[in-house]
Amino acid sequence: MTDLLDTENPLGTYLRDRRAKLDPSVLGFASERRRTPGLRREEVAQRANISPTWYTWLEQGRGGAPSADVLDRIARALMLTEVEREHLFLLGLGRPPEAHYRRNDSVTPRLQRVLDALEPCPALIRTATWDVIAWNQASRVMLVDYESLPPDERNILRFIFLDPRARAAQYDWESVARFTLGAFRIDAARAGAATQIEPFVAEMCRLSPEFRAMWRDNDVPGTHTEAVKHIRHPVLGPLAFEYSAFSVDGRTDLSMVVYNPATPEDAERIKSLLSAPASDLATSEGPWHALRS
Repeated sequence: MTDLLDTENPLGTYLRDRRAKLDPSVLGFASERRRTPGLRREEVAQRANISPTWYTWLEQGRGGAPSADVLDRIARALMLTEVEREHLFLLGLGRPPEAHYRRNDSVTPRLQRVLDALEPCPALIRTATWDVIAWNQASRVMLVDYESLPPDERNILRFIFLDPRARAAQYDWESVARFTLGAFRIDAARAGAATQIEPFVAEMCRLSPEFRAMWRDNDVPGTHTEAVKHIRHPVLGPLAFEYSAFSVDGRTDLSMVVYNPATPEDAERIKSLLSAPASDLATSEGPWHALRS
């Protein structure tokens, strides 16, 4: 109970709690003759490749603030999740860790069920580099049929800048393109993916003079988590969506994007299209279906 109420040394309390939750036998340590559950301090220090004395001082609130490198080592030693690692840095240094982008193009079945439950709202999940890795049926019908594309082509910027059907769907293509590119720039920088996007940016600059010019402008939007999006759908005609982007809990590299129909009438029109026979959907032509004929 004392640990739970330790407001003077929250870092030490957190470290003790995390190491108590690890199974020594799973990590190659003997599990017998232990008075308390979890790893011993010297075992955490060994896994983190730091001095046992220094680690003990951290738990006791002595020795000053640890370095970011030490906290990174301890996070790995304690097998912390990204959220737990961020909390460790906030306790130890008063700031989140520097972002290091690690690409992971998979989503859990739970996240896919969330997307499916949002219909008739088109919804998708994108990475920090704006690759689309999950979507629902409404997104396939109303936006882009990403399922028909090779994984390396499922990128929103590729669609906006390289496919002429994207222009046909927009009332003001240039504004949409500038907004999208600026938001992409922010997301990539925030996720620590500046190095990872260099080949993609170089390729897009070669393929699209407009992308190259806008990229050199270095514009960023004031906010890109909410907006109203107007499109020309090839079957339903003009539609308006309230666009919102949300961080995915536990995955700092992912965002969930939801396009909520702006009016009940638009929602009903989308529902009617979703309930149409599959053959009718397959023959629909326009920018919001497969990018390649």
